[in-house]
Amino acid sequence: MTRDAVLSNARIVLGDDILRGSVQIRDGLIADIAPGASTAGDDLDGDYLLAGLVELHTDHLEYHFSPRPGVQWDPLPAVLASDAQLAAGGATTVLDAVRVGTEDNHSGAGIAARHLADSIELAADAGLLRASHAIHVRCEVSCEDTADAFGQFADDPHVRLVSLMDHTPGQRQFADIEAFKRYYIGKGRTTDAEFDAYVAPLVERSERYSDVHRRVIAGLAAQRGIPLAAHDDATPEHVAESVALGARIAEFPTTVVAASLAAEHGQQIVMGAPNIVKGGSQSGNVAAAELLRRGLLHILSSDYVPSSPLQAVFQLSADGTLDLIAGAKLVSGNPARAVGLDDRGEIAVGKRADLVRVLPHDLPATERHPRGQRVPVVRSVYREGARIS
Repeated sequence: MTRDAVLSNARIVLGDDILRGSVQIRDGLIADIAPGASTAGDDLDGDYLLAGLVELHTDHLEYHFSPRPGVQWDPLPAVLASDAQLAAGGATTVLDAVRVGTEDNHSGAGIAARHLADSIELAADAGLLRASHAIHVRCEVSCEDTADAFGQFADDPHVRLVSLMDHTPGQRQFADIEAFKRYYIGKGRTTDAEFDAYVAPLVERSERYSDVHRRVIAGLAAQRGIPLAAHDDATPEHVAESVALGARIAEFPTTVVAASLAAEHGQQIVMGAPNIVKGGSQSGNVAAAELLRRGLLHILSSDYVPSSPLQAVFQLSADGTLDLIAGAKLVSGNPARAVGLDDRGEIAVGKRADLVRVLPHDLPATERHPRGQRVPVVRSVYREGARIS
């Protein structure tokens, strides 16, 4: 049975234009895009219509699963809650990040990752999720059990991205040891008095395991044809290593030098949208806005705030930094292509009807936002033509 729908009188953000008109949907795909006013279908009253967001890096599920230190929620309700918030933020495709590699006695990541992935897959197969979901396996390569834990995912068809990360203090994200100290004391992992004793074994462990785990996991990802991402590259040596391992994506490079070299090698650079919204990195690393200014930013992810990608895109537009056409590519088209999802990420005939309706709400100018602030209000979200939020 054919399923038809029309979304009319919208400002449609296309790949090269913003068109006032209508989108016709048939059997979950975009069948036609027509300019001009229309009396048919659902009247969007001049709101913006963008391609649904494709989310490559979100830690949000982990916060639902472990909302407080030492507390673990049931994994299926955690998945459902995370899905609802991401969909409400405009995401129609989500690669849920699950972390392998047990960092310390408080982590439990080696056990939790498979439980969470099983719950994602169960919910998806049962039709319980609003967005389309796949899995992003984040591998803390400095941990003793990382390669073994990744083995549980090596043949999982739901895995669409693998990233290699090393949060050892004194390098990459935490080149500033004081930033590491603030972060991990804040998470309840250590205290000021115990800090030196906490750090020493982490450094030793990284020296023992990181290189071998990078090579093993990169090799397994290549065998499966799973896209590989580097994480927090900071130096030319880091970038050379990630390129040699076959990484096509550079998540959160921490310096301009690393980002420039990554781009030269064709890596797609991912930065967190909260970095844009807040005006900088919480760890004191390079600001996403600086990379954007230099043409070194290709993808924005929500990281730890589900609503942040759309907020960043509309704020960049209000500031005159980036128009909505380019902004939409950062959160939809570019991430879709980076992981081989060529059937979505843009509003075009034949693509999936994954769409988000947005009403921008303008706030007056402030010292921080001298041109005013534009807050996106998500009014409805569609996955394959069906409304999900």
